[in-house]
Amino acid sequence: MVIKIRDLSFTYPNNRRGLINLSLDIESGKKTAILGVNGSGKSTLLYHLNGMTLSQTGSVEVLNMEVKEKNLRRIRQEVGFLFDYPDHQLFSTTVYRDIKFGLDNYKYPEKKKDERIRKAARDLRIEELLDYPPYQLSLGQKKKVAIAGLMVLEPSIIICDEPFSGLDGHTLLYFKELLNNWVKEGKTIVFSTHDVDLTYEWADNVVILREGKILKSGVASEVLTKDETYLEAGLVKPMLYDLFQDSEYKPKNIKEAKEYLSKKFVY
Repeated sequence: MVIKIRDLSFTYPNNRRGLINLSLDIESGKKTAILGVNGSGKSTLLYHLNGMTLSQTGSVEVLNMEVKEKNLRRIRQEVGFLFDYPDHQLFSTTVYRDIKFGLDNYKYPEKKKDERIRKAARDLRIEELLDYPPYQLSLGQKKKVAIAGLMVLEPSIIICDEPFSGLDGHTLLYFKELLNNWVKEGKTIVFSTHDVDLTYEWADNVVILREGKILKSGVASEVLTKDETYLEAGLVKPMLYDLFQDSEYKPKNIKEAKEYLSKKFVY
């Protein structure tokens, strides 16, 4: 397991409980969804995974390193974090400088920095944007720049807070393909979402939070095919699961559904 959490609790300054005695293992090389309604503790949990928030009680271990002040520099090189709103991590005068910022912190040779920046720009199809100021970009372009800033450090774990929110259909498909390719390369993706349809279609594993506690966790195809899961979590059923609930075949996406229906209703 690349991430091990034991008895983690967190209380906000206003005495609201954010996380309550949470224990969890996250598997390497998988896409793990942290699913729940707003206020369930999803972002609070993610912030503990690279030390943006340090544990008050309990422990968090990432790649066999405890998430503590003394290990944060190394952990943050291995654990990239993509915020829900890319404006929270874009602040330089040009896209090139924004992507370069993390490399500057880790004192890479200048030639190596430029090679990594331009490779990331090619991979994310933003080469023509390198001289642009980030404030002139669209949301999708900003997210690509934010991801490029993570990928130049070549992290093995990528944490995404609501990675697909606000994206148009084509950009969303592109991001899913990009993240799929990273998982094929052996990287681990942990993402928060309240989107049950996305989780049902795309996640390998799922952790469902409610009021700071783990309600259910396990393989997504098992957890998300139990009706009681949705009642307890306050979530609606994924559309495809609801539609095919009484069928012997349960497609995970529109393509699979269309293929099944075309064979089922051949005259």
